[in-house]
Amino acid sequence: MRIRTLLLVSTISLTLPALSAAFETKAKLGEALFFETSLSGDRTQACATCHMPAAAFTDARPNRFDRAVSIGADGTTVGRRHTPTLSYVGEIPAFHVNDAGLHTGGLFYDGRAHDLSAQADGPLFSPLEMALPSAEVLVDRIKEVPLYAEAITRLFSREALAQPDSVLTAVAESLASFQRSVAFSPYDAKYDRFLRGEIVLTKLEEHGRLLFFSTLINCHSCHKLDHPSRETFTDFSYHNIGIPQNLSVNLIQPDLGLAENPAVQDKQQEGKFRVPTLRNIAITAPYMHNGVFQELETIMHFYNKYVMQAPNNPETGLPWDDPEVTENISLDLLRQGQPLDEYRINSLIAFLETLTDKQFEHLLD
Repeated sequence: MRIRTLLLVSTISLTLPALSAAFETKAKLGEALFFETSLSGDRTQACATCHMPAAAFTDARPNRFDRAVSIGADGTTVGRRHTPTLSYVGEIPAFHVNDAGLHTGGLFYDGRAHDLSAQADGPLFSPLEMALPSAEVLVDRIKEVPLYAEAITRLFSREALAQPDSVLTAVAESLASFQRSVAFSPYDAKYDRFLRGEIVLTKLEEHGRLLFFSTLINCHSCHKLDHPSRETFTDFSYHNIGIPQNLSVNLIQPDLGLAENPAVQDKQQEGKFRVPTLRNIAITAPYMHNGVFQELETIMHFYNKYVMQAPNNPETGLPWDDPEVTENISLDLLRQGQPLDEYRINSLIAFLETLTDKQFEHLLD
């Protein structure tokens, strides 16, 4: 069984939600700002442009890179990494070193933003993304909409509009509040309804569930947090799993991942990226930090190559390309577990499909 890649065409409007009343909470203000195109340099791009609510908060716009990376606000520049889903982004802990001495949490693939509020201003000013020229311009754009200005002074302080830094803080905290809301983390997938006793899984889905959580394979080592009723399917740790470079993007330098985080700067962390959530994984292709794989089945075969002879990439029919970063690969983890035959692969994919939020189930193949 192959999961067909969906080139989703979002039907959402990127226009500002109706400003018929003052914003009661930071989350409500953040919701409006999430759709506000004037927060980009040329007023053409909002957060929702690359994180479409109708596409599980991913960028479903077709482009010449098979959506491995996103096109910036100017219509020509491209991002360096794949735009991740914002599903369950509010559950990511702040960047820290855990009790085992491992880097954990943080936003972006390398954790360089300490928390969700710190992440929010990155895309606003990135020349590859929304490309606002300065915080002063952000202040001007906010003041253009009186309801924004009023809400910021009411929700933060009377002096909040006086300094660019305080406006930026207000915008970032409002966006973060919205992203922590139930709209992003509903916990209403088929799997959640199964846990609540509301539905029964199919035989294939149940086999995949048992396999996923078993010691026969090693998914649970990184994709399990032991919060049964609110499982995010990631432990937020960092690993290099030997992902090959995406040659269609043509990066000049290899992506060093965690080692590029200003708080880390350690060669032993080169090539490591934060383990992503598996929530909505079946509808958020392409995969990996560089969007190099289009199919869930491909990922299964990729992991298989560490425990059995699996010489070829099923998407290309060619041998797997070399890892982008050959050092620091988590071989001990990757070599644990048994090989995946076709039935096990189909079972796991069926289970992963049950992690799709209810509102997106119509997008499943």
